[in-house]
Amino acid sequence: MKVSEQERRLHDAQDHKLGFLAAALGAFAIAAAICNGAMPTPATPESIWPTQEWRTSSPEEEGMDSKELAKLVDWGATHNFDSLLVQRHGKIVAEAYYVSYGAVSLGARGPHHVYSVTKSIIGTLTEIAWKDSVLDSLNHRVLDFFDPRSIANVDQKKEAITVQNLLNMTSGIEWTEQVFSIIPATATDVQMANSLDRVKFVLDRPMSSPPGDIFNYNSGNPHILSAILTKLTGMSALEYAKTKLFGPLGISDVSWSFDPQGISIGGWGLYLKPRDMAKIGYLYLRNGVWEGKQLLPPEWVSKVSHPTVDTHLNGFWYSNFFWVLPDKHVYMALVATARRL
Repeated sequence: MKVSEQERRLHDAQDHKLGFLAAALGAFAIAAAICNGAMPTPATPESIWPTQEWRTSSPEEEGMDSKELAKLVDWGATHNFDSLLVQRHGKIVAEAYYVSYGAVSLGARGPHHVYSVTKSIIGTLTEIAWKDSVLDSLNHRVLDFFDPRSIANVDQKKEAITVQNLLNMTSGIEWTEQVFSIIPATATDVQMANSLDRVKFVLDRPMSSPPGDIFNYNSGNPHILSAILTKLTGMSALEYAKTKLFGPLGISDVSWSFDPQGISIGGWGLYLKPRDMAKIGYLYLRNGVWEGKQLLPPEWVSKVSHPTVDTHLNGFWYSNFFWVLPDKHVYMALVATARRL
């Protein structure tokens, strides 16, 4: 599946609004109030795995306040939410779909474009490749995977870029991509979307800083990682995900846009259902374990929740394509709006 440039620009116009950031933070504040209220919390239940389908429960049965959750659902309607799903103890306790998602029955709703949440899935797949020794090291230098003779502006700084630098948005590649604001048509990610070879476009960019020094949001970084995954596995990121991530979690109704070379678009190309997005969130909540199998190393989940890169953006930190609010003990797969895991 390919995304039109009109849709791409609409994504940027919608997904980089500062007001939506306030919406995202407000949702977490409300959720915290619901969970930290006077309602008693049941004892931790046996492990529940929603591989086949999610169980449902009432909020009160899971120690939550249905009146507060109803307020959250109403609040989402006034803050441009597409959908809202809350799970507690492995069971769905609230689920809402808004006009922007599509006016069809719940069972007929197809996968939804999750935009930059795609980046977090690319990060997760990169870790799986490292866990399985397909990738030897997160500190592997990026240019080793490509022919440096075909890359422009190669210098010592570019030669030093590692996989981890890509994951942390600290590659040092010169890039202009607005975050939490309307994106101009001249932004670098728009130029990349218009290029005939997106991987080459990113790799050819000059360097603006040494890798590891400065956070700079760059949708080219995850696209390079998508290309690396394809080189290492012989599969697109979509096919690799079906084998190593989506398959084990029972996610089957999924699609992923690709570039002219057939590379799954790493920055914004994935389509998932909300219930399947919740499965990926649940995998992280369970410290990388699914049905007794360690799909993600616990140290990876710990790295995501204990970031080392300060974005200098509204209190956010960053780690492995996840946005983190350390003081709120929150990490999330986030577009610069209310879309998140």
